[in-house]
Amino acid sequence: MEAAGGGVDAGCIGLHDFSGQLGEQRVHFHAMRLQDSLFLWVGAAPALSSLAVAMCSPRDSVPVSTSLLGDPSDTASACLAQRLAKKTKKQVFVSYNLPNTDSSFTLLIENRIKEEMTAFPEKF
Repeated sequence: MEAAGGGVDAGCIGLHDFSGQLGEQRVHFHAMRLQDSLFLWVGAAPALSSLAVAMCSPRDSVPVSTSLLGDPSDTASACLAQRLAKKTKKQVFVSYNLPNTDSSFTLLIENRIKEEMTAFPEKF
């Protein structure tokens, strides 16, 4: 929704869904742009098995992150949230719901997200 000044209305929530074939796996993405944060769900089937948040800190070059839901030893959500927080300079919530947490596969996931961010920056 456009505000009178031509910018995006600060109270507006933006939703954006996209997907990609990454190797053998069809992966779905759901992004919710909030005023100063981003919520990103990544998965192949409807589930919310993990949730992490990350945000930039003035005291450290690496964004701080924590697991909010799920197994704290599974760091896929937190790592992805950290990398996206660093890129967007926003608070980022990530729910990574895929069994494959191999580093090469998560890099494909991250690249697909960045590709979408470049194509549709207003959605993020």
